[in-house]
Formats: sequence, structure tokens, C-alpha cells
Amino acid sequence: MTVPEALNIAAERGLDLVEVSPTAEPPVCKIMDYGKYKYEQSKKAQEARKRQSTIQVKEIKMRPRTDDHDLDFKIKHIVRFLDEGNKVKITIRFRGREMAYTDQGLALLERVVDMVKEYGGVEQRPQHEGRQLSLVLAPQKK
Repeated sequence: MTVPEALNIAAERGLDLVEVSPTAEPPVCKIMDYGKYKYEQSKKAQEARKRQSTIQVKEIKMRPRTDDHDLDFKIKHIVRFLDEGNKVKITIRFRGREMAYTDQGLALLERVVDMVKEYGGVEQRPQHEGRQLSLVLAPQKK
């Protein structure tokens, strides 16, 4: 039908003529309440934003000579973060002469990864950043 006819029909019904597909030959239009349509679209978008979850990166800091009890305490935090669906960045800081023993830091990181392997895996391998050694763990897919 022609555009003026469609506009008359939409006006009689108290609705709007909305162009759905302008690239089609001929262009496709629809008679609808445009205000109600926009309201429903905004409600759907709001619901989608409410349902989405954001992944955060939590950081745990240690030293190469961290004691077993302190390590166990930090492991509990790492497990909790991974269960919540967050990523965990484990950072080991070296001070003074500890820089000569970076292998102890690597061993500690490997030990931590072995302790939490059923909750998450390594996303980013250990890397040196100045006086720090860090790696990132990601939660396991459920």
C-alpha cells in the first residue's frame, strides 16, 4: 500500500507508522504504538543489565617466605574468590636480597596452583614485573 494510505490507517487507529526495514524493496513499515514499543525495549535492556554479572580481578599479595599457616589462610581466600566467579591475581613481592631467590617465588606460585587446581586454572603464566612476580588464575567453567 502507499505511504499516505498507511499513514491514514495509523491515524484512524491512533497508532504510529514505523519503518521496520528501510533497505528492503519496497521498504517495510508496521503500524504500532511507538511509545509503548520504546518503553518495552528499555525494560528489556534494564532486565538484561540486572541479570549480567561482572567478573572482577581480586589480588592476593605474598612474600617468598610466607609461612604455611599464612599460605593456608590466603588459599581459603583464593578458593572463595574463584567460587564467586572472580579472577585472582597472585603477586609475590621481593625485597632486598630476596631478588636473588626468585626461584623460591616460582616454587610458591606452583604450590598455590597445585592447591587450587580443582577450583580454577592458570590464565596467565607467571611473569616478572620489576620486583614482583605475578600470575592470574581464572575460575573453572561449570
